[in-house]
Amino acid sequence: MNILIVDDHPLFRHALIQAVRYSLPQAQIHETAAVNELYQRLESGAEPDLVMLDLNLPGASGFSALVHVRAQYPSLPIIVVSAHEEVSVIQRAIAHGAMGYIPKSAHPSHIGEAIRHVLEGEIWLPPNLPNNLSFDPRASDETELAERIQSLTPQQFRVLMMVAEGLLNKQIAYELDVSEATIKAHVTAIFRKLGVQNRTQAVLAISALNIEEKKL
Repeated sequence: MNILIVDDHPLFRHALIQAVRYSLPQAQIHETAAVNELYQRLESGAEPDLVMLDLNLPGASGFSALVHVRAQYPSLPIIVVSAHEEVSVIQRAIAHGAMGYIPKSAHPSHIGEAIRHVLEGEIWLPPNLPNNLSFDPRASDETELAERIQSLTPQQFRVLMMVAEGLLNKQIAYELDVSEATIKAHVTAIFRKLGVQNRTQAVLAISALNIEEKKL
């Protein structure tokens, strides 16, 4: 069994690895810290049996990475592991294709339980959720946007996330080690697929998949 953990916090990533090893000592565990690293591993042909994915990652915006990876690798089970414990966030994650949701405050025993359930094709949710759980209406409103994002190639998705971060075409070209003309072609294709006219509209569109932070 090969499990890929994707989280940008080294301390939590280490703790999660230890929890998985305790529950599933036979598992082979790999780790990455960003969406680009995740795609590099998947594109190398080393597809894992399961991905454990944080929602707040470099190179992603809210649910965007979950939506896109799910579309590119539809048979790959994904468990979201997140500090967000709001019911609405859990509902949206499941609606966007996650097979399980583990809050970072969960007891370590829940991790092995969740993995076993998901690998058996079942959806696993935290045991403290209400029995009458219904889907967040925002998830259905996001369906069209999710489908548009799913139509992007992995490289177009990377470019879109960099556009959302405010990088210029020249900067994106440097980061991805390609020509500026290639990036311009990607941006044109992204605008067409998202149904937008410019960068501002593209950023506003992708922001619909963001997660609202709690107000303290």
